[in-house]
Amino acid sequence: MSEALPHPAVGLDDVTHQRVRLGVLVMLAEIPECAFSTLRTELQLTDGNLNRHIQVLVDAGLVSLNKGYAGNRPRTWVKLTREGRRALRAELSALEQLTARLKAANLDELSP
Repeated sequence: MSEALPHPAVGLDDVTHQRVRLGVLVMLAEIPECAFSTLRTELQLTDGNLNRHIQVLVDAGLVSLNKGYAGNRPRTWVKLTREGRRALRAELSALEQLTARLKAANLDELSP
């Protein structure tokens, strides 16, 4: 007897699935090394809020930080790690599976 596969929602990770952190990971997939200020502006966050989410991602090994200067101004750049890429792919795969199930359910046919 074969075991049923787990529901795709089981594959969603609490670290990567959170809205801000998922946005950070997607931006870092697009921009290999992104300035903290760019992430803050694009995701419409405060410094403190973004810093907290970045710290969660750093602690999980999904992003790394590089601090330096651009001219005389201190800058922090954020970079997706190999583990971060793997986690993002896994998250997107789970979301795609959920989307496929939802499309197959044909929500238009359900009564209100």
